[in-house]
Amino acid sequence: MKNYKNMKNELLTKEEGKILLDVARQTVEKYVQEKKIPEFNIDKKRLKEQEGVFVTIRKGNRLRGCIGQIISSGQPLWELTRDMAISACSQDYRFEPVSSKELGELNYEVSVLSIPKEIDKWQDIKLGKHGVIIEKGLRTGVFLPQVAEETSWNLEEFLSELCSQKAGLAPDSYKNDPKVKIKIFTAQVIKEDNKI
Repeated sequence: MKNYKNMKNELLTKEEGKILLDVARQTVEKYVQEKKIPEFNIDKKRLKEQEGVFVTIRKGNRLRGCIGQIISSGQPLWELTRDMAISACSQDYRFEPVSSKELGELNYEVSVLSIPKEIDKWQDIKLGKHGVIIEKGLRTGVFLPQVAEETSWNLEEFLSELCSQKAGLAPDSYKNDPKVKIKIFTAQVIKEDNKI
């Protein structure tokens, strides 16, 4: 996937991206095998920034877990990556927790997010570039930018699925419900093949 500049910070370097991927992988392996949270000594200033992050775990081409936090709650990026890796391997309600037998078959992806901004017109969303958050009251749903590429949905399908699948709203509420808020963000997607 093409990279887009974070609205707040510079893109991570290849080395910084590799560190985050290593944090995700080592965390999952230690947590699954020993139920312990590893400690890391991360001295890179860029990885101490406070940003949102999602950790995605796949087994082959099949999703195995994906959990993140849109905005950092005060943790440095590397630490939030560690915590989201634990959540992705053990708390994604769609899947059984990752087992130690699977560890050698997993690959990892880390998505570092820009700060979301609210938009007025859903037509301003650029598929493949923007991640989208739908909000109405306590109901919230989010799709990362890469969901559009993985599913080949058009914009209306993408938003309808986001409303119904993720937020539990009517599929057309993004355009017909004035109480629905739409926010967009970009993501730097770091994959384990080390292409950033």
